[in-house]
Amino acid sequence: MNGVVVWTVASGRAPTTPAPRGPRERVVELVSRLSELGARPEDTRDERLRAGTLILASVLIAVLSVVWVSTYLVFGYPRSAAIPALYQVVTVAGLVVLTRTRRFAVFRTTQLVTMLVLPALLQVSLGGFVASSGMVLWGLFVPLAALALVGVRHSLVWLVAFLAELALLAALDPFFLGYAAQLPRSLVVWFFVLNVLGVTLSAYVMLAYFVEQRARAHRALEVERERSERLLLNVLPQPIADRLKGGTGVIAERHESATVLFADLVGFTEYALVMAPEDLVALLDRIFTQFDRRAGEEGLEKIKTIGDAYMVAGGVPEARSGHVAAVARMALAMRSDIATLCAETGETWLQVRIGIDTGPVVAGVIGRRKFAYDLWGDTVNTASRMQSSALPGDIQVTSRVAAALDDSFIVQSRGTSQVRGKGPMETFLLLSGSGPTSSRWLWRRPHAP
Repeated sequence: MNGVVVWTVASGRAPTTPAPRGPRERVVELVSRLSELGARPEDTRDERLRAGTLILASVLIAVLSVVWVSTYLVFGYPRSAAIPALYQVVTVAGLVVLTRTRRFAVFRTTQLVTMLVLPALLQVSLGGFVASSGMVLWGLFVPLAALALVGVRHSLVWLVAFLAELALLAALDPFFLGYAAQLPRSLVVWFFVLNVLGVTLSAYVMLAYFVEQRARAHRALEVERERSERLLLNVLPQPIADRLKGGTGVIAERHESATVLFADLVGFTEYALVMAPEDLVALLDRIFTQFDRRAGEEGLEKIKTIGDAYMVAGGVPEARSGHVAAVARMALAMRSDIATLCAETGETWLQVRIGIDTGPVVAGVIGRRKFAYDLWGDTVNTASRMQSSALPGDIQVTSRVAAALDDSFIVQSRGTSQVRGKGPMETFLLLSGSGPTSSRWLWRRPHAP
């Protein structure tokens, strides 16, 4: 206790006490404990729900049976009192066996048979429908419970059994009148009311619990579905994810006009050797999160990251106009973001080099366990070569990109150079996204091929 006081004074916070539990919380806790009786680790949520529903109803009926046991004993009918008492014994014994064997199917069948047979025997022992106040009404609970527990098709057997039992008791009722129990008329009427009320209450509580738990399970599934949806959209574009959920087979498309950007953090691999893992991941997360935001602003599609490399594309998975300009604006913003980050953190070593090309690509989804949306084709390879052959801080583009950009962008020719896997190519530097054409840079716009 002293430790609690000292801690409270030192921390400046008042000690907290558990909030008092109300009747509803206690009932929910009791029901939750009952639903776990006999549950196995491999049981699904639905199986636990069904088990909890029947256990709750069985316990409720066993408690209500006290009224009939005590009343029939008081009026001198011990044989009739023994029948509901037998149900109580069967229920308690069934719960004990269930907790040890975890065989819910046995408990379920035993309970349904007991609920069907014992009310009929009690009615016979009291002398028919009138003297027993329609005790067979409790058998109506059986097909309703079976409907919730085993489904429509299997519950039909229990419904037929109840109807057959009801018809048999109706046919034999005249033979039972000779030894009908001599109970006060007012008691017979009130017992009839209690029978109807008991069956209604038990069935309602069981079904209400079942419906409420099913609704909770459905809400939980909706939360998981939304979470899975978000995870899917983190790796696939929305249109592709929709097609994949629709059961489409191989997803592959050819896009005649798309723009591809590759970006690489210069020197990051060497610097990562001396960085703490937490700092390394935090820095990459900050950079790529900002790049993702830029892609979202421009309506572009992030394709993937590979180590410290970043790939984004415009014009996929759906065709759009202006994708070359959108990618160019993003490239300029990415370079600006890196410069801002260096100024804020003092990491002067950090630079980015970017390569861009535009043209036809093939896009599709590969993988079955881990989906990946990717691009293939000469445009992709060329954009990658533009990035790898660029100088730190440069945005190198092909003649196709330079020709597609309007006068709001300034580009400068780097001349012709050997590009690995492509041979001699004239490449250009994207300098800025706005400004007068009479720049201090010597630049020219190539003619469209």
